[in-house]
Amino acid sequence: SAGAYVPAGVGGLDGYSEAFTALRKISGVVPSVMLMFGFNAGGGAYLPRQGSFMIQCDGTFFGLTGPGVVKSVLGEDISAEDLGGPKVHGQSGVVDLVTGDELGSLRTAIRLLSYLPDNNHSFAPFYPTSDPVDRFIYEEDILFRKTFNSPTGMNTPFDITLYLQQICDHGEFFELQPQRARNIVTAFGRIGGHVVGFLANNSAVSSGQIDIGASRKGTRFVRFCNLYNIPMVFVEDTTGFLPGRDQEHNGIVLEGRKLLDSIIDLRTPRLTLIIRNAFGGAYATFNSYFTGASMVFALPTARIAVMGPAGKEYVYKDEITGIQKEFQANIKKGMSEKEAITIRDTKLFEIGQRYEKELMNPKEALSLGSVSSIILPGYTRNVLSKNLNFLMSKYKPAEMSGPQREFE
Repeated sequence: SAGAYVPAGVGGLDGYSEAFTALRKISGVVPSVMLMFGFNAGGGAYLPRQGSFMIQCDGTFFGLTGPGVVKSVLGEDISAEDLGGPKVHGQSGVVDLVTGDELGSLRTAIRLLSYLPDNNHSFAPFYPTSDPVDRFIYEEDILFRKTFNSPTGMNTPFDITLYLQQICDHGEFFELQPQRARNIVTAFGRIGGHVVGFLANNSAVSSGQIDIGASRKGTRFVRFCNLYNIPMVFVEDTTGFLPGRDQEHNGIVLEGRKLLDSIIDLRTPRLTLIIRNAFGGAYATFNSYFTGASMVFALPTARIAVMGPAGKEYVYKDEITGIQKEFQANIKKGMSEKEAITIRDTKLFEIGQRYEKELMNPKEALSLGSVSSIILPGYTRNVLSKNLNFLMSKYKPAEMSGPQREFE
C-alpha cells in the first residue's frame, strides 16, 4: 500500500484511524504476525508495525515516505533499499525477522506460530519431546572447559547461542531480531516440551554489556512473554550496563529502567542461570530473587559481585597504596626499575587473585540465599526442566490484571 488514497480525502484518513484502533484493541489479547510484501508507505507502514511480530523479505520497502518524497523535501538521493529495506529495519528493530523471499517469510511465520499461544489466557503449544531431559550434556561441559581454560581465561567471550542449543529440546530454538543488538539474545525454545522465552547475555558481542539497543530489545520481548503467559529463562553473563557519553546522552538510564520494570512486572514462572559474570546493577536488574525470580541457579564459574576486577582498587585500597609506595622506595634505594616493576606487579597480581577468590564467586550469594544452588555443567537442562515442570503445574494462564504501571 502506498498509503491513504489522495482523492478519497479525509475519509481515507478516517479509514486508517479505524484500522489503527482495531489493531490496537487486539494487541495483548491475541498475538499477530505481519508479513511485509511489496512497497508500503504512510499508513501502510504504521499498520503492520502494530502487530506482535513483523517479517520483511528482501526486495521490499516500507517507511513513512518513499525515496521520491525524501528527494523532493530534503534533497537527499537514497535508494528504497537504503531508506526502508530489510537490512535497515532489521538492525533498528522495526522488523523482527528478515527473510530472502515471500515463501521464506511464510515458512518463518508458520514456524513462529508454533511457539505462540492462541490468546492471552491460554498456554503456548506443549509438544511432548523424545529428547530426554535427564541426559548429561557432554557438549555443555566441553564448551565451558574449552572456553574458560583458554589463554584468556575467565575473560574469554563465547556465543551464547551455542549454549542455548545444549539445553533446548533437540537443540532447536527460534531467535528474534537476530540482526539487532547481538549483545543480548531473545529467543523462543522448548524445554521438556514447554515453550520458554530466553533472554540471554551474549559475551561474544561487546562483552555482553547491556546498552540502549539491548535494553529496548529485551524490554519488548519480556513484555510479550508476560502478556501471553510464556515462562522465561534468563541466562546471565554480563559485566553491567555499557558506560560512556553516547549512552548517557541517549538515555541509557531510561532504557535500562524500562528493562528493569518489564522484569519486575513479569508474572510468569521465571528462572535465572548465572553462567559467569553478574556484576552491579546488571545483576540486580537481570531477574534476581528480589525482582521476583522463581529460582536462581549458578554454575561454578559464576562471578557475582558489586564490581568486576576493578573492585580490588576499593577493597584493598590501603594494600595497593602500600605496594605503590614500596615501588617508589625501591627506585630511590637504587633498585633497577625492571626489578622494582616485577616485584610490584607480582604483588598486585596476588591481590587480584585474592579478590577473585574471596569476592568474585557465588559463595556469598549462596550464603544469603540469593542463589538457590550451584549446577555442574552438563546438568543444567535436567535442573531447569524439573523446576519448570513444577512451576508450570502451579501456574494458571490468565490475562493481565491489577494496576496499570507507569511503563511505556
